[in-house]
Amino acid sequence: MNFLDPNSNKQNVSPAKGKLLIAEPFLHDKDFSRAVVFLCEHGEEGSLGFVLNQPTALTLGDILAHLDNSITPLAIYNGGPVQPDTLHIVHRMPEKLGGVLIADGIYWGGSYEALQEVIQDSAYEEGDLRLFLGYSGWSAGQLPGEMEEGAWLVGDATQQLVFETEPHKVWKGAINTLGNGFAYLANMPIDPQLN
Repeated sequence: MNFLDPNSNKQNVSPAKGKLLIAEPFLHDKDFSRAVVFLCEHGEEGSLGFVLNQPTALTLGDILAHLDNSITPLAIYNGGPVQPDTLHIVHRMPEKLGGVLIADGIYWGGSYEALQEVIQDSAYEEGDLRLFLGYSGWSAGQLPGEMEEGAWLVGDATQQLVFETEPHKVWKGAINTLGNGFAYLANMPIDPQLN
């Protein structure tokens, strides 16, 4: 469903590594309703990213029971429906974890051994890490097709949105970064019949 007036608020921004995919307000896909996906890969062969605003009830201690994370139990987020048994790291600690620079000060991946050491030594701030089970993936041509249908808006990733914004505020926060022409979307109800 393309709810945007093509003459007034059409975006001229394409998905890219380091961008945010922001679900349009009425996207009814259970995995992506009001989701904000941080894209870590985007190219001709497909796209990969992590949903920033779907925390689970799990902590890292639930997944890696041998770790003592009782001081600050790290929350685990649902990164997406693909390979939900894999653990992924998005962080701003390259000097300790390594990883690949994706956007300004935001890294993906790194050493799991280093992650365990950092946690055991309490040598981290909770706001510097996001851990995800699974990821969101699109095969070649799939995301451009969804963009054409109006399912996603594209925004800029910021450290504040990725690491510091409470999950229930991420979608509105991402919408608000798009500018005044899109501000009305932030207050749209999930069910348009309630409007």
